[in-house]
Amino acid sequence: MESFFEILKESGYAHLISDPRQLIMIILACVLLYMGIKKKYEPLLLVPISFGMLMANFPATGILDEGGLFSYLSLGVNLGIYPSLIFLGLGAMTDFTPLIARPSSLLLGAAAQLGIFTAFLIALALGFEPSVAAAIGVIGGADGPTAILTASKLAMSYLPAIAIAAYSYMALIPMIQPPLMRLLTTKKERETMMDNVREVSKVEKILFPIVVTIVVVLLIPDTAALVGMLMFGNLLRECGLTDRLSDTAQNALTNIVTILLGLSVGAKAQAGTFLTAQTLMIIALGLMAFMLSTVGGLLFGKVMYIVSGGKVNPLIGSAGVSAVPMAARVSQIEGQKANPANFLLMHAMGPNVAGVIGSAVAAGYLLKVFGG
Repeated sequence: MESFFEILKESGYAHLISDPRQLIMIILACVLLYMGIKKKYEPLLLVPISFGMLMANFPATGILDEGGLFSYLSLGVNLGIYPSLIFLGLGAMTDFTPLIARPSSLLLGAAAQLGIFTAFLIALALGFEPSVAAAIGVIGGADGPTAILTASKLAMSYLPAIAIAAYSYMALIPMIQPPLMRLLTTKKERETMMDNVREVSKVEKILFPIVVTIVVVLLIPDTAALVGMLMFGNLLRECGLTDRLSDTAQNALTNIVTILLGLSVGAKAQAGTFLTAQTLMIIALGLMAFMLSTVGGLLFGKVMYIVSGGKVNPLIGSAGVSAVPMAARVSQIEGQKANPANFLLMHAMGPNVAGVIGSAVAAGYLLKVFGG
């Protein structure tokens, strides 16, 4: 019995009684696991992040200490390796044809970055350091890897809150965007049917990632890690000679990195740094940033509707956020609700892909200014 009581005294249960904050984090991790598994909210990332959070808040395990498991896994986040590799896989999985066929989609992707800079200014006004405010603003791009990379460079202590906010709002796109879409557009606008996109040649598909890499990285060198890997992945997809590499990037590599990234981010959500007033403020600012980005895309979509003489459905503007392809699917669903004969998916993919590039460029600019 003496040995038994000694084990209990040194167990994690005893530590939880002395510091209930860890118990709160364990409960929160279980709630997030429920959301990922039962509600199917971005499960591929929410489940690893939640489980990493669960593991990080078990007391006396040593896995977070120097030389522990997560001290090594987290190097991929701290050094910006995992987000860049995720972008490599994303580029290999994404068809850039709608963007190449309709270059004006770039304007919608740019307009949908409104939330990033607005949230940045509001975070500054609330007293956050400029570098932290910049990392918070990137949540508005609805791009988890970009948000993680920016936070790892500018606001490491706030990375868990920023990452969880970014992926949560990405997962909640079908709930957050439709009310804004119906509020800011008329039924006539939502019913608009768009002409088919033009055929894009093989040469154009191959040249696009090369040209974009040269132009963007030379303009803002800090975008190299994200834009370069995104375009390299797409080049593997389109050149026609590297199918094995493209398949690996799309599947095996992306799956492995997703597991490591999710666990590492979740492991940073420790009670001492996560349960703070600043975390709640970051989550609220992230939601506001995401909503403003959606509003920016929709309003510019209405401008294009007017300028084109009613040929552009403004709903595709909401897809200018970076969540590929979820935001484009929401545009398609809302368009079909207004007009069952409407097919907006391919048209919405143009702004959606532009949003990926736009959020990476915005993050690169903020890293350049505040990265020191």
